[in-house]
Amino acid sequence: MPSALPLADPAPADGALPASVREGAEQRDLGVYLHVPFCRVRCGYCDFNTYTASEIRGVKQSDFADQAIAELELAARVLDDAGLSPRPVSTVFFGGGTPTLLPAADLARMLAAVERLFALAPGAEVTTEANPDSIDAAGLRTLADAGFTRVSIGMQSAVPHVLATLERTHDPENVPRRVEEARAAGLAVSLDLIYGTPGETEADWHRSLDVALAARPDHLSAYALIVEEGTKLARQIARGEVPPVDDDLHASLYEAADARLAEAGYRWYEVSNWALAADDGGASRRSRHNLAYWTGQDWWGVGPGAHSHIGGVRFWNVKHPAAYAQRLAEGLSPAAGRETLDAETRRVERVLLETRLASGLPTEALTAEGRRAVAGLIADGLVEPAAALRGTVVLTLRGRLLADAVVRRLLD
Repeated sequence: MPSALPLADPAPADGALPASVREGAEQRDLGVYLHVPFCRVRCGYCDFNTYTASEIRGVKQSDFADQAIAELELAARVLDDAGLSPRPVSTVFFGGGTPTLLPAADLARMLAAVERLFALAPGAEVTTEANPDSIDAAGLRTLADAGFTRVSIGMQSAVPHVLATLERTHDPENVPRRVEEARAAGLAVSLDLIYGTPGETEADWHRSLDVALAARPDHLSAYALIVEEGTKLARQIARGEVPPVDDDLHASLYEAADARLAEAGYRWYEVSNWALAADDGGASRRSRHNLAYWTGQDWWGVGPGAHSHIGGVRFWNVKHPAAYAQRLAEGLSPAAGRETLDAETRRVERVLLETRLASGLPTEALTAEGRRAVAGLIADGLVEPAAALRGTVVLTLRGRLLADAVVRRLLD
């Protein structure tokens, strides 16, 4: 089952936010994340807050859009009561789970509620995640007509035995078809890949890269498989049924991906994310919603277990869809807990996140000890020397492979 919620202070029943959230709000973008917690099958590696039909008896997927809209209405009231000036939403992201298990008309209705309650900024980015077997040409056209601008397709691999280990049920042959259909509808396309699955070879990974690059998506994410405690995959590895993850192979596969993507015209902008270069260097094809997370902007997370961040206040919803629905039916906030980040915590999180970006971390965000550590990181080939001289920490390729270690040294 999904991991537990963090421990923190209880959230007010009405969701009210402190006056402190107004400080600097005009300098922050506002995004909306909608968490659709439904999946057709639970993948063995996944610890996200998702549920199959057999796990949520008594909860109807057909009711979810109305529940999400009720939370959006609550969000609009809470932000207004906090004295925050109206801000149009810059990015909207439907994640999960598999948002496209819901009818496209339901997703369109939720997006219309965002626009009605907050307004969408000109050129707003609106993304939905999708599995290759949960969308079709007609649904993609419905989404595009409703104002969606982007679809992120969970490809994961092009190799059947790798997909089987991950318990992904889609036909890999459908990925290029879905990309073509999304493009025909006028949507930008991102593909998500996973590398380092037990039993995956370098040849398997190159096959997945071949298929992904042949589809020429606007954006590509490649994530190392992380075996989360409590998942089916973790139990299989513990019992010796599946070989353990090989960290050295992970590094080799990442290097192969970076080289192949660079050769194909993609530029990395976050350790696990690349955008197809354009006249603006690929900036227009980056995930602006994810960049908002990485740069500390504001977002409201809608749905069971969804997390929000408004002006240094982080809060999260109850996890189970039934509990979520009950709270909203009673006119209460679905928030289960929250924490107010102090200045040092916010600084540490900035170091953790911005170090992973190609734009880098300004050295002014570091303590004196952290600034002194930069010279050693340059000497070890982990940080770009020219960027450091300009006052920014930018990871080298080797630094990207050891990003967590770099951050620890910057924070020691």
